[in-house]
Amino acid sequence: MNNAVASSGFPWSDPTPTSLDASDEYDALPDGECYCPTQLLSAFCLLMAGHGRCISTAMMLGDREYAMWQLARAHTLDDRELRGVAARLFGYFDDLHAPVPQGLHA
Repeated sequence: MNNAVASSGFPWSDPTPTSLDASDEYDALPDGECYCPTQLLSAFCLLMAGHGRCISTAMMLGDREYAMWQLARAHTLDDRELRGVAARLFGYFDDLHAPVPQGLHA
């Protein structure tokens, strides 16, 4: 019987003590990079769902073109709250070198 796997060790079996404070292992993001606030993204998805539009949060975070398309779609709907949320989200997906969809800056 080969016990190589059993003796290889697992990350959680490392005996060196680490801090329980999550901020101790925090690495600041490079200038200009920031995370999209998940509550704002969730609000956007729910508001879009209210208009019969299904939005993938994973796609919003992983595919800029998809995100920009969904934000532009939100501006075509007659919903002031949705348009405000979309305008706030736009800042997280905006790229200085990419063209801005017409009407997105509210």
